[in-house]
Amino acid sequence: MTLQQLKYVIEIVLCGSINEAARRLYVSQPSLSKAVKELETELGITIFTRTSRGITLSPDGAEFLGYARQVVEQTELLERRYFNSAPSQQLFSVSTQHYAFAVNAFVEMIKKHGADEYQFTLRETRTYEIIEDVKNLRSEIGILYKSSFNEKVMMQMLREEGLEFHPLFEATPHIFVSSENPLASQTSVKLEDLESYPRLSFEQGEFNSFYYSEEIFSTIPRKKSIQVSDRATLFNLLIGLNGYTISTGILNSDLNGSDIVSVPLDEGEIISVGWIVHKKTQLTRMAKLYLEELKKIIDVNAS
Repeated sequence: MTLQQLKYVIEIVLCGSINEAARRLYVSQPSLSKAVKELETELGITIFTRTSRGITLSPDGAEFLGYARQVVEQTELLERRYFNSAPSQQLFSVSTQHYAFAVNAFVEMIKKHGADEYQFTLRETRTYEIIEDVKNLRSEIGILYKSSFNEKVMMQMLREEGLEFHPLFEATPHIFVSSENPLASQTSVKLEDLESYPRLSFEQGEFNSFYYSEEIFSTIPRKKSIQVSDRATLFNLLIGLNGYTISTGILNSDLNGSDIVSVPLDEGEIISVGWIVHKKTQLTRMAKLYLEELKKIIDVNAS
């Protein structure tokens, strides 16, 4: 087993494809496949499961990746300390539901800890894809919420996929509306106050289950309902159509400006937002730094 083979495995997971990893590593695809096969033979495990749809990490592969990342990180620390070698390109990926605070933490992490070279990925995506990304280690961390409605199904699904949920904070639901919306001046609103306004939500694609919805109370029918795929579009529609969406209440004026405001939704529900991780992996340094920034932002907005 060589350090180069460990780096090969990490890059394949990051790319999700042997062909793409070979291109980035400047090696031929057959050479890369052979190196991984030799490593699997030496260790007596299957690292990657190969199907007609591509490759995914096996359970043994997920555990191996956690150790591989630690070894590569520690080796680089030794090289920088004793050989004055330049740090290698930093790697980190996170998948999240559409939360501005998750983006804000990502920005702060890069500002404070980004080196001369890095390759980071931030995926604002659907709930099912967040779970798949972390399960297959395309992302180290996933950020999503659970509530009394979806908790049983969500936690069972995470257990079946070998994932753990770590709470970040609990919040009462709020609505996001335009600062010009008549509801913006209210100290709180009820669900019946929202009936005449368009409800905006994030579409979940082919896995369009109520349990995957990013918004609580998604089972309540509305006369006006619009689904969107990205946060910028949703915010534009909040302003242009006087719509609303339901979320945690945490907004960041630096990223979102002052055109969107948060109003408490008085319905006696609790939202628990947390991060998920694969059980068999250890967090890298960049993942830990990201979580630190995430907690700082949440603490500031909660105070």
